[in-house]
Amino acid sequence: MDDVDRIVAQWARERPELETEAMAVFGRIYRLAKILGDRQEKVYGELGINRGEFDVLATLRRAGDPFQLSPKQLSATLMLTTGGMTGRLDRLERSALITRSPDPEDRRGLIITLTATGRALVDAAVAVGLNAQREVLERLPEPSRRRLNTLLKDLLAATDL
Repeated sequence: MDDVDRIVAQWARERPELETEAMAVFGRIYRLAKILGDRQEKVYGELGINRGEFDVLATLRRAGDPFQLSPKQLSATLMLTTGGMTGRLDRLERSALITRSPDPEDRRGLIITLTATGRALVDAAVAVGLNAQREVLERLPEPSRRRLNTLLKDLLAATDL
């Protein structure tokens, strides 16, 4: 019996008419997300960045050569407001991990480019981040990992209401 089971049992005792299956499933998902998010934050912190900054660098890295996007493209991909994005870009630029330059096709726009230092850092960060995730996931047998991935994919698709 884990903490989620105990919480669900308390609700069953206090409100037996409630169907608590969703509470059990999502309680575990939330706890996993918190635990793994904290692990990611720790390994990225050892490299001098936080998870939000990693997300920006990784998005630029995945864009492919020349590793450039507009702030609007970054905001849309990361589901951030422009204000939230500006703060991240300011920190990354001060650390020489990105550059901002005028957009040659829109004189009011900017282009964000991953620097060579930023690319090396994000390449290292993605490797250590994956290792931290893999350490947890490999505690499950391989068939269970595949099944879990399929079930989570199905659940995520079911949220498209």
